Amino acid sequence: MVNHKLKYILLLFFLTILYTSCKSSKNKNEQDNLVFPQGKEVNNNNFTGKVWLQMLVQSDSTLYTQIGNVTFEPKARTKWHYHKGGQILLVTRGVGYYQEKGKPKEVIKKGDVIKCPSNIVHWHGASSEDTMIHIAISPNLNDGGVVWLKSVSDEEYYQ
Repeated sequence: MVNHKLKYILLLFFLTILYTSCKSSKNKNEQDNLVFPQGKEVNNNNFTGKVWLQMLVQSDSTLYTQIGNVTFEPKARTKWHYHKGGQILLVTRGVGYYQEKGKPKEVIKKGDVIKCPSNIVHWHGASSEDTMIHIAISPNLNDGGVVWLKSVSDEEYYQ
């Protein structure tokens, strides 16, 4: 009887070790497959949900362009906003949404390129089931930067 209990405990221990090892290996592989680092969690009120940002290029007086790698957890999104100099989004992973004010929401996915025209109010973020990562390119910052507006409501998000 004791022998069977010991075998059972050892089997559970082994399976726990195996599961933990596979899980941490999966997380490491996911991180290894990222093109750019995830960056730091953004803690401001311009987003709903968890969002991470890794700045890749800071604007300077020659290029006037800022580039960042942005990771949105499922359901995370920006506020409504616009860019005085426009914006380009390069989706590198997952599925998300992009919507311009007064237009239907669009599904965006890995490989999509979205041009956000200057001064057009829009929002973007992850779908409700998938993380979405994009490179955000903000050119022409000498024309002015982003202007943040109101939050995207759940009703707007789920339309």
